[in-house]
Order: sequence, then C-alpha cells, then structure tokens
Amino acid sequence: MEGPSTYKRPADRIFRGITTGAGVLILLVLAGVAVFLLAEAWPAFTAPDSEIPGEGGLVVYIWPLVFGTLLAATLALVVAAPLAVLIALFITHYAPRRIAQFLGYVIDLLAAVPSIIYGLWGFTVLAPATLAPTGWLADNLGFVPLFAGPASTTGRTMFTTVLVLAVMILPIITAVIREAFLQTPKLYEEASLALGATRLEMIRMAVLPFGRSSILSGSMLGLGRALGETMAVAIVLSASGGVTFNLISSGNPATIAANIALEFPESSGVAIDTLIASGLVLFAITLIVNMIARAVINRRTDLSGAS
Repeated sequence: MEGPSTYKRPADRIFRGITTGAGVLILLVLAGVAVFLLAEAWPAFTAPDSEIPGEGGLVVYIWPLVFGTLLAATLALVVAAPLAVLIALFITHYAPRRIAQFLGYVIDLLAAVPSIIYGLWGFTVLAPATLAPTGWLADNLGFVPLFAGPASTTGRTMFTTVLVLAVMILPIITAVIREAFLQTPKLYEEASLALGATRLEMIRMAVLPFGRSSILSGSMLGLGRALGETMAVAIVLSASGGVTFNLISSGNPATIAANIALEFPESSGVAIDTLIASGLVLFAITLIVNMIARAVINRRTDLSGAS
C-alpha cells in the first residue's frame, strides 16, 4: 500500500514525472496529427467542386475510397479472425509442445514480414492462382453480388486484395489470441474436464469465454492494420474507382491509403489538399473504430466481472 511519503523520494518523483510525461506526450502527438491534417486539408474543404480531382466535389471523390477501404478491411477481418482463433486453439490446446513452440515462432516471424513482400507475393503468386477460382465463382455463383463477374483476366481484384490483407493480419490476431488462451486459469480447464466435459466442451465453456475480450481486441488490432495498409494494396489491386460489391471483376474501388501513395507524387495544389483530406477521413475512421472496440471490450469486462 502506498504511504503518504511514496512520492517524496527523488527517484519516485522523477519516475512519476517521466510516466506522466509519456502519457501526455502521446495525447499531444495525436492532437498534433489531427491539427496538421485538418489545417492541410482545409483548402480542399473550401475549394469549388471544379478544382477537386474528378470535378465532382470532395464527397464524390472520397466516398468511393472510404467504401473500398471499409470493404477490403472488413472482409479481410471476416476471413482472418476465425482462422486466428482456430490456429490459437491448436497451438495452445492440441499441438505437441515442440510443434506449438515452432508454430509460435513462425507466427511471430510472419508478423514482422514487410508489407511490400506480401504485395509482391500477392501480385506474382496469388493473383494468377485466383483466375480459375474466380472464373468458377462467376459461372456458378454469379447471382451473389460479391461474385457477379465477369471475372478479371489479371487476378488483380478486390478478392485477391482481401486474401492478401487477411494473410497479413492473421499473425497479429493469432498472437494476441494465443497469449490470451495461454492465460486461461488451469483450474477452469481441469474443473471442466473433471466434471466430464470433452476437450471441445471445455474450450467452449472455459477457454473461449475467458479470451473473448482478447479475441475482440486482437481483431480490432488487425482491422486497424488492414484499414491503413498501403504498399501491399497498391501493388495487388488494379483500382478503377467507383462503388461496387463485386470482388472478382476488373472494376475495383480503391482504398484511401493506396490511393494516396499512388497519386501523391504527381499531385500539386488542391489535389494534394484533397489527398490529405482523404487521409484525415482515414484517421477519423481508425480512431472511431478503436474507440468503439475499446468501449465494447470494457463493457464485456464489466459484465464478466473480470475487472
């Protein structure tokens, strides 16, 4: 228990000041980024529609980018999150110790691979490999809006982009969930097994409820990376603009981050301000997503009594 003289020692006062300064610093950096983006993007907000690229206005320019960003990131999360849970369960409760340790090292290594490597892999390997599957999807499941077709002949589609993003965020989500599953109290697991539960029932009743908040937080961490991914999407996706749910055709919506990377070198004047305005929108989306995720996690923690 802290006494009244806890912070009277010089070392304690110094450490308290450093930690307080670090906490304030991150808030100042966040506020500084927001102010910078808003100041640089303001000319785009006040410019006439004719000066905005595409001459349709700022909203018309940014909306397809927002749609493409949310579509790619959300579908990547839908693909990666269930796989991450299954992989984490295999590592923590099914795999032999040596195999589990090896898989843990591999996952940590995959999380450190640069995004440009994933982009080159998606462009040279995955895109050609998706030609036959996407053709089959267009022929047999064309009534589903996601696979309406006609299938692209290059494979540089939103479908391929989603798969690349899913592979990229899979190690991050898996690592978070794996550590949470390892922290499950052995008493809970042994009690479930002692009462006659199978291993699957034990996982469903003891492990998954204990790691639920970590599953959500890991998923949001992966979603944050998917929302801001730049180089891999810029390399893989052949964007043509517009808004469409069709994942396998040649007409693909772009993402905000990739569009900024591709257009910024050749832009000037209001065009640069417009790109920064789209970056401000991406900043706001990421901030809102993380705030919602934090609120949900805190609510679940309060309901479970873990706090």
